[in-house]
Amino acid sequence: MADDKNPFPGENNTGHVWDDNIRELNNPIPRWWMIGFWASIIWWVAYGLLYPMIPLANDWTKGMLGWTMTGEYQEAVEEITAVRAQFEDQISALSAKEILADEGLTSYTIASARVLFGDNCAACHGSAGQGNPGFPVLADDDWLYGGSIEAIEQTLINGRRGMMIAHGKMLSDQEISTLANFVVGWSQGQEDPAGAQLYKDKGCFGCHGQDGKGLQMLGSANLTDAIWRFNEADKVAGAAYTIRHGVNDPSDPQTREAVMPAFKDRLSENDIKKLAVYVYSLGGGQ
Repeated sequence: MADDKNPFPGENNTGHVWDDNIRELNNPIPRWWMIGFWASIIWWVAYGLLYPMIPLANDWTKGMLGWTMTGEYQEAVEEITAVRAQFEDQISALSAKEILADEGLTSYTIASARVLFGDNCAACHGSAGQGNPGFPVLADDDWLYGGSIEAIEQTLINGRRGMMIAHGKMLSDQEISTLANFVVGWSQGQEDPAGAQLYKDKGCFGCHGQDGKGLQMLGSANLTDAIWRFNEADKVAGAAYTIRHGVNDPSDPQTREAVMPAFKDRLSENDIKKLAVYVYSLGGGQ
């Protein structure tokens, strides 16, 4: 636009005017902005020379420093391993029981076992040992095979597979109902002479004991503590189902399944000790 037609003559604008007074000025870019612009280009070039940056057909530019994220990760792991080595060496030389006798080593073991527990145990037993449906609670004092550190360690090493035979073909529906009501009432402190007699007559005490508290050598359940592995809302119906179909009984396709896998071939000896100490801290001690 010629200056004589420019409504703002003498102003450093491009001559582009909209709505009578909105115009495009022709001022130079601020010096600080240009410095930042060229500095960013220099920084980009320097970064590309020093670090991996540009992908190629089958490779990438390595950078003059030879830095990689994997290398940095490995260095960090080596640093952590060096710090932990003194504790790991002690764990290797001690039994799980001896670890518990050392307060500082126990604290380290429990802290380092949390990830192990989350990776290997939490799916069944819950993130805090509270037990998911159909799986044992680890945060109480009820232990089928005993809650000593030695018993817990053996459970982790060899696993557990309890067995209760299915009584559906041995007992009548009425007898199963009587026994189910008896054991649920027993756990609540109720007395049922007829149920108690049937409990004895059918030999239930052979596995669960005369007092109903179970036998750790067999891993049989304590029937008097109101703690139920298969904790259905209807306790009587749940107990009747277990009596009828048993637990891990291969002869009954509807049997309850209750298997703890062995970890001796999955985890190192140190990891098993750590888990034993961790689980013991949740609720062991018997």
